[in-house]
Amino acid sequence: MNAVVNPRSATAVMADGSAEQAAEPAILFRVLNRVAIITLNRPTALNALSHPMVRELAALLERCRTDDAILAVVLRGAGEKGFCAGGDVRELYRMKMRGETGWQAFFIDEYRLDYALHTFPKPIVALLDGITMGGGMGLGQAARLRVVTERTKIAMPETRIGFLPDVGATHFLAVMPVEVELYVGLTGVTLSGADAVRLQLADLCVPAEWLASFEERLQRMSTDGELLPALRAVFEPPCNIVPHAVLGPFTQLILRHFDRRSSVERTVATLRHDLEREPPREVRQWLQATFDALMSHSPTMLHVTREALLRGRQMTLAECFRMELGIVSRVIEEGDFCEGVRAHLVDKDRQPRWAPMTLAEVRSERVRHFLASPWRSEAHPLAALGGTGLVD
Repeated sequence: MNAVVNPRSATAVMADGSAEQAAEPAILFRVLNRVAIITLNRPTALNALSHPMVRELAALLERCRTDDAILAVVLRGAGEKGFCAGGDVRELYRMKMRGETGWQAFFIDEYRLDYALHTFPKPIVALLDGITMGGGMGLGQAARLRVVTERTKIAMPETRIGFLPDVGATHFLAVMPVEVELYVGLTGVTLSGADAVRLQLADLCVPAEWLASFEERLQRMSTDGELLPALRAVFEPPCNIVPHAVLGPFTQLILRHFDRRSSVERTVATLRHDLEREPPREVRQWLQATFDALMSHSPTMLHVTREALLRGRQMTLAECFRMELGIVSRVIEEGDFCEGVRAHLVDKDRQPRWAPMTLAEVRSERVRHFLASPWRSEAHPLAALGGTGLVD
């Protein structure tokens, strides 16, 4: 059973309302050589973010921003399995099913935190070792120095549960060519650390064992000169060999099948056509995995995600967060989110009953409805982000 941990009191509130004393707080904080080290400390939950954790992170970030004795921040996850697997979607599902409205406050606070990280005036280093997905990407992609390892597994798999790549993904995935962005965002494919560097979602790929001793090097780091190069020297090994990028050989396939002018139905059709031509084994495996993803994920959210990713390439970061919050609010209230979480994370029958069930049944006005903001510009919960350029 998942718990929502209050990092201040170290008390876990279980889903049935009972309380249990937690062994440690969910967020750890210490300062070493004028660098704040913030650790997500829920290793058994792959450091998934609860609402109290989001609020605690926001408070700590403000403390780091205003404290002149702190020059930089390092974000890391406890344990060896993951930096952060995302938000605690099971708890958000339970809240919605109980008729509670607190789930919306979670997203508002999470997006404000992510925006604050993106605009933070001091260098941030994110150690994206192990599983880094969803909300973990929202934290990590805001960093000035993003460090991955051979254990890193990066993904935005939200369409699988009837959601969309959020936490700023409509902005930060745009660093990639549009075809690759659509491939990553629609299929939810898992990227290796080497792939992340190649696709500009990471800056360094280092051996995981090198990160285990970073505090010793951080203690010796000079804080007198340029800080970001000094931090990079802490995390970059003297002789570093970046592993092979798994997706590299499939670049031409991605460019062919995920052309920005192609609808999702067209992409599925071209994948099916190439599968019928009996391609070589490795190509067939890629085609089949990609085809299966698009055929099993929420048809509505595939359409919505494609449009949101294309729109996001023309938007500011603040505008992207506002757009995402509007989509999230609609998809949780009236979309496929609850059914997707039920099928994949609660009942685990792996047979979501999407509404509608096929891509062809998704009406264009339904897609436009999800993309239309539920709020007037001045009333948007994130109206203050960026100061200007509100989304209607």
